[in-house]
Amino acid sequence: MQVEMSIKGLMVDPITNMPIVILHDAEGQRVLPIWMGVFEANAIALQIENVSTPRPMTHDLLRNVIHDLKADVHKVVVSDLKDNTFYAVIHLVAQGEPVAIDARPSDAIALALRVRAPIFAEDAVIDRAKSLNITPDKADSERLQKWLEALDPDEMGKYKM
Repeated sequence: MQVEMSIKGLMVDPITNMPIVILHDAEGQRVLPIWMGVFEANAIALQIENVSTPRPMTHDLLRNVIHDLKADVHKVVVSDLKDNTFYAVIHLVAQGEPVAIDARPSDAIALALRVRAPIFAEDAVIDRAKSLNITPDKADSERLQKWLEALDPDEMGKYKM
């Protein structure tokens, strides 16, 4: 089953120093942290903060290509988690036909923000993410898990580009 998610915050993980986007369900009961690269986080941050660039960035280009080909982004889904790597699918409708495109979650989220498409996550991905070992050190992994569980929405600062 898929759960509709929205962005709760974009921040830097204090243990790995990697950007992390926090997705949550409508009730705020289920949280999905997704680690990503700096460039992908910047693309999401630019869109969240409504910063326009003089020339199209990669995700703007993708939006423009999809639009110019008369297709629409129906939704994006964080679809799997294998070996500490998240997977996503961009669901398009092109010429009335559904098209599913494999993507990194960071790219799918950046595109979804630009086209105002809903973001979903598979139930199983949300559940498996709770036991994700993002750091090789078990103590760091446990500390990170406690940090994620204790996140207060008021502490969510803006991601610094």
